[in-house]
Amino acid sequence: MRRHPALLGLLLFAGAAQAAAQAITNLPLQAEGENRWRLPAGEYAGQFRIDQPLQLRCEPGAVIDAQGQGNALTIAAPEVTVEGCDLRNWGRDLTAMNAAVFLEGKATGAVVKDNRMRGPGFGIWVDRTRNVSLTGNDIEGDPSIRSQDRGNGIHLFAVSGARVIGNRARYTRDGIYIDTSNGNHLEGNTLEDLRYGLHYMFANNSQVIGNLTRRTRTGYALMQSRNLTVTGNRSEQDENYGILMNYITYSTITDNFVSDVRNGSTGGDSMISGAEGKALFIYNSLFNTIERNHFANSALGIHLTAGSEDNRIAGNAFVGNQQQVKYVATRTQEWSVDGRGNYWSDYLGWDRNDDGLGDVPYEPNDNVDRLLWTYPQVRLLMNSPGIELLRWVQRVFPVIKSPGVQDSHPLMALPGEPPMAPPQEPTS
Repeated sequence: MRRHPALLGLLLFAGAAQAAAQAITNLPLQAEGENRWRLPAGEYAGQFRIDQPLQLRCEPGAVIDAQGQGNALTIAAPEVTVEGCDLRNWGRDLTAMNAAVFLEGKATGAVVKDNRMRGPGFGIWVDRTRNVSLTGNDIEGDPSIRSQDRGNGIHLFAVSGARVIGNRARYTRDGIYIDTSNGNHLEGNTLEDLRYGLHYMFANNSQVIGNLTRRTRTGYALMQSRNLTVTGNRSEQDENYGILMNYITYSTITDNFVSDVRNGSTGGDSMISGAEGKALFIYNSLFNTIERNHFANSALGIHLTAGSEDNRIAGNAFVGNQQQVKYVATRTQEWSVDGRGNYWSDYLGWDRNDDGLGDVPYEPNDNVDRLLWTYPQVRLLMNSPGIELLRWVQRVFPVIKSPGVQDSHPLMALPGEPPMAPPQEPTS
């Protein structure tokens, strides 16, 4: 492989000599048209900066090695395209926001696509700009570094109108972090082996569609945001939480598939409380629509707490979870809408008129469950005569029943499956 060492300028900063980013035109670019340039195969050492609108396409085998310092590539002009580059070994200073590609505020309309990035800091940092497109990039962090000390795969700060589509991130801290950014579209990204797969903070009016998280410590961490559309996503083999909703309002959570969320460690991360293995955790979240989701084979199907009320929860499937529902509040909640509830794999009721709906309500929790949540040490007496007596009294004298979740119209079949057909009369 040919090597083209970059001409490195030195700056004196805080008593230390550091390499200064140089103009991208210092590289042996070959013209392909007006403002269109091609970088030949080879290894190029240093940090580079784009200060004018252009399209840069890297040939296969073109590698930019930042030599462990700063940003491999900084975009500081509008309408820039960077495509097909291999970016490696940029800096690991998270305070300085070291990234493989750093988009400054002037980088409106930038396109970063089909690049390969391997390094310890942030993959792509987008800072206070708008209408950027990040598509098809492959980003990998350094698994030898503690996850808290890695950068995020893609980080948006104060960004609007971004399209983040078809990227892959693994071994970074969070896969995609959206901070104080509105009106963005995330679709078809694959996020694996991370802390949070997708992390929203103070970000409104955005779409999260058809993404996949796998083996993270929380698949989708949605926090302090409103008017989100979260649909068609998958969470597979994540730990602690599949979908976490913390102070989410006026949002739509539909057609998502969450499975095999398991108890796990928090990795020393104080932002994640406990290791409960919850497919869906709703904390202090109101006025949301949660419909047609599938929550399966997890330690806990759904946990609602901290005033999470006035949510529309119907048409979901809770299948094979060790515990289906945990609800801690003082108000009864009805989880059916317009005469249709949810599917519960442990429902033991019947359907005498074959309309596809159970004839008796599904009530997943009782006073004994609340006692166990409040005093976990009581689990030692789970199968004792005293506990069995409490459950019997509760059934015989329902007047003492505590507030809880009730699904008055549970589905007898998984949503999308037709109800059992009524028996046909003989024709002869």
